[in-house]
Amino acid sequence: MPLIEVNLLEGRPPEAKERLIKALTDAAIDAIGAPRESVRVILREMAPAHFAVGGVSFAAKAAAAAQPRVEE
Repeated sequence: MPLIEVNLLEGRPPEAKERLIKALTDAAIDAIGAPRESVRVILREMAPAHFAVGGVSFAAKAAAAAQPRVEE
């Protein structure tokens, strides 16, 4: 029984998540011959404030990008 876990930032539409689930299921079937009914997919969504790269959360990056730039 393949169990595929995916962590992603929240905010994607339900249709996009359904496409991802189907694509991951199909990939498991193609790659290892798993029966479709045995493939499990777990999507874990997280707030942008709960994911960071290089010590800066995605929420902080988005806030900084939204600030008007001051030209010197």
